Amino acid sequence: MVFETPSNDLPSGLKTEGPLQPPRQTPFFLSPSVPPPSQPPSGSPAAMAPAAVLEKPTEDQIIEDRMETAECVDRLSLLRSMPEAAIECQVCVVGAGPAGLMLATNLGRWGIKVEVVDDRADQTPVGRADGLQPKTIETFRQMRLADPLLQRGVRVYDIAFWRSTPEEPLHRLGREVHYPPVIDVLDPYILLVHQGMVEALFIEDLKKRGVEVRRNHAFDSYSVCDSKGGPLQVNCRANVTQDRKTLLTQYLVGCDGAHSKVRKSIPDAKPVGMSQSSVWGVLDGELQTDFPDIWSKTLVYSQEHGSILIIPRERNMTRFYIELKAGPKGDRNQLGQEFVMQRAKEIMAPFEVGWKYIEWFGRYQIGQRVASRFCDNHLRAFLAGDASHTHSPKAAQGMNTSMHDAWNLAWKLNLASRGLAKQTLLASYEEERRKIALDLVNFDYEHANQIAGGDAVALAENFKTNVRFISGIGAEYGENAINMVEAHSWVMGEAKPGCLLPPAKVTRYLDSNPVDIQLDIPMLGQFRIYLLMWDVHQSRIFLETFCQAIASPDALVNQLSAAASVSYAKQPRVPAPEDIYLRPERYTAVSHLFTFGLITTMPKSEIEVSDLPALLQDSKWTFYLDDIPEQDTRGTLCTNKWLGSLGPGEVAIVNVRPDGYVGSIGRWDSSIDDAGEEAAKWLDTYYDRFLQVPAAAAS
Repeated sequence: MVFETPSNDLPSGLKTEGPLQPPRQTPFFLSPSVPPPSQPPSGSPAAMAPAAVLEKPTEDQIIEDRMETAECVDRLSLLRSMPEAAIECQVCVVGAGPAGLMLATNLGRWGIKVEVVDDRADQTPVGRADGLQPKTIETFRQMRLADPLLQRGVRVYDIAFWRSTPEEPLHRLGREVHYPPVIDVLDPYILLVHQGMVEALFIEDLKKRGVEVRRNHAFDSYSVCDSKGGPLQVNCRANVTQDRKTLLTQYLVGCDGAHSKVRKSIPDAKPVGMSQSSVWGVLDGELQTDFPDIWSKTLVYSQEHGSILIIPRERNMTRFYIELKAGPKGDRNQLGQEFVMQRAKEIMAPFEVGWKYIEWFGRYQIGQRVASRFCDNHLRAFLAGDASHTHSPKAAQGMNTSMHDAWNLAWKLNLASRGLAKQTLLASYEEERRKIALDLVNFDYEHANQIAGGDAVALAENFKTNVRFISGIGAEYGENAINMVEAHSWVMGEAKPGCLLPPAKVTRYLDSNPVDIQLDIPMLGQFRIYLLMWDVHQSRIFLETFCQAIASPDALVNQLSAAASVSYAKQPRVPAPEDIYLRPERYTAVSHLFTFGLITTMPKSEIEVSDLPALLQDSKWTFYLDDIPEQDTRGTLCTNKWLGSLGPGEVAIVNVRPDGYVGSIGRWDSSIDDAGEEAAKWLDTYYDRFLQVPAAAAS
């Protein structure tokens, strides 16, 4: 794509593209392919733009820092000069399960140098986790990775309950819709695909970006330089020969499972919780049975023999979770595959149960634990997935929660690696995801006990109470630096800070395509800034003054965009062959850090793209008409769903984080003269809470 080269007398933050146009009030900005000159011409706005105010260190501090780093620098120089030099990266991920691969895939796409080490020889071949919840399906849609899973997986829409007692033979108690209409999702079902299929999808995507998992690499330890900015040294043992391998990294993330060595290396990061006495067996295989509900998610309870949870699987398989009555620890080794198969037949009697083949057998004891810390004190080493929380597998939450740990952390590490994040942004990872982990284990404790107890009424009630959380859309974060709740609450609709952006259907102005607005913009590590109004012409002055204000050299949004432009010029996103169809450059035309979207209820016949301010003209692919409520999941306008209501002269701004969560919402009366400037200041205030202009860019 051809971008204009900016002249020397223009600001270097937000930018526009396209052919030369008549003079307009909003200036053209820097193209992503051209880094700003290191020394702008004297007198230019770029030269005169105020730098970020930085505290100047004292001479004593400088000397002290040099002394502290000398030993560290010597050690790093030695490591780099060894016959097999240390591997250098920005983020080292330990563990190539769903959490580690989700993290690495996003970082690799965004241009961050990432290394993945795993102690296994290959990806998961069979068994393990198998269910994707509605929010996880949405996440894969946002990543443009959902299609292979949707084509191969089994969709489960309902749940059935069966019971037997010594007095009553096995009989069905009832059925429930798994995700009733009260849950506002595009995909109201569980998608059953085994963990290896998910891993394969990520591994293929990583290979397109030139990243290969380092197999047979077992994490051993890591150490921190005395220097605050020095890299971490990660030590691994490779292959059967136990060769020592060293990585130097800015950040370390342990996604290495329930027995995480990374967790054991982080001071005070201990798993806290409890184990239950019951043992469960897991069987994956192709069944031969006359049981009628084999293709529904089904709970079968036998008062005499225990419980089975039945999960339909891909390739005509079925998974059984089979309760094995508690006994002395010495007995557990006797609970082998044949014993478990026999127990399944006893619970399912009088129905016939046999297997054409068994693909995988496992056995586990239920435990609910959460790590006391999800990161170290320096915000350099983090935990995600089973390394930070464990629970039973029967609510199909483990793989989903683990991948969303990584989804939450990935964009924060991307910005931190580029110097654009304040420490508060990285600190929000533990704050947000540890809350979700605690919510999960509390729910799981009740859910697992009710499955074992066989009380279908109590289980159904527990499921209804927690169905938003189970689906993933109920994973909500509290107020913090990146979730800004206004003192005078504007929250009247379903869009709320700390919650996922609700799904909504709109028409894309440019090509009249109906689109799901929460999916339309690809995940490029950007914030989305949506402006909503009934009438663009009525709000014209607001839009012009707002766009002028955020494009001024003094505006933080503009300064951040300039810094991001420099960063992505030096370290660009890594393309893939399919980008020729997806065209990600449509969404970075104005800024690498922000995508601006305009949503209006006006008819297409009453407005042209040329009626918009320059910045929004250059965001033409994210200009939407809110005119197809009949296609929405709730049958309502996007504006009404998100905001509850919007006055005729009001303009609302919804800030959406790179992970799809709402960050802040504001409203203004567009008839007030300085409303556009006030909105720009509000935007700067929000992003100043957790983003920064790197010192080098500021100077």
